[in-house]
Amino acid sequence: MNIAILDDYTGDALAMADWASLGATITVFDAPIPEAERAARLAPFDVLCLMRERMPLGAELIAALPALKLVVTSGMRNLAIDMAAARARGVTVCGTGSRKTTTSELALLLLLALARRLGPESASLAAGGWQRALGRDLAGLTLGLVGLGNIGGQMAALGQALGMRVVAWSPNLDAARAEALGVLACPSLHALMAQADAVSVHVVLSERSRGMIDAAALDAMKPDAMLVNTSRGPVVDTRALLATLRARPLMSAALDVFDTEPLPPGHPLLAPDLTGPGRLLLTPHLGYATRETFRRFHAEAVEDIAAWAAGTPLRRLD
Repeated sequence: MNIAILDDYTGDALAMADWASLGATITVFDAPIPEAERAARLAPFDVLCLMRERMPLGAELIAALPALKLVVTSGMRNLAIDMAAARARGVTVCGTGSRKTTTSELALLLLLALARRLGPESASLAAGGWQRALGRDLAGLTLGLVGLGNIGGQMAALGQALGMRVVAWSPNLDAARAEALGVLACPSLHALMAQADAVSVHVVLSERSRGMIDAAALDAMKPDAMLVNTSRGPVVDTRALLATLRARPLMSAALDVFDTEPLPPGHPLLAPDLTGPGRLLLTPHLGYATRETFRRFHAEAVEDIAAWAAGTPLRRLD
């Protein structure tokens, strides 16, 4: 059995689980494979282990991998896999469990970092300076949640624990759930954006949510509002966000997710006029990337492969 572990950016995969127990040949790719090279470089492998949605596995690529029999993705949902193409080829797709608190923890961290100007003040101190401006209290502010699912619900509790008033909106918002969480349901996205001092995005990427946070939604925000996106990059219109930040010198944003990942050098989001002063805080999709989460991902990937090899696949996604 020939196994490829893809996108192991930090080089931790082999130490996170008992891969040797599989008695297989294992190749680890520690950097993204250029799209033009994927078919050739992945052709020898029977099993591909994907890290979330870092590498799309579409119909064309699946068709170009004659040896492929099993795909294991971290998590129990991966919209970057063409499931119909996998089924048509007879390729089994399995997933793993995951921890449920990592993304909300990071979203709160990013919000606190924006509010207290953590980036620019730390940079000022490192450069030999001292405090340059005043931060903000979160207590007493309104936190707007775009999405009130599992992660959004956690964010509601975290915001309330800090003394924030919490409001929420989503296309499918359950009013009873909002009431149970002590959250005020907003009638529209624009109503939420208009009253929130801080907005945190927690919706699944779909055709309906793609570009949801557009120029009109951003224009509805308060002049000094803070925006945090730990969901998926395309939910926020990047061009509109950059234009809004430049037009509103008191507004700030923190992004953990991007339209293209890894974020390529020279990308407009890396513009020093926004990142330098700390008005745009960027992190490399850290939301789910913790040691505890990755140990579970890799341990259950090994279980999935062993079970599939024994003819009893676990955690099938098809």
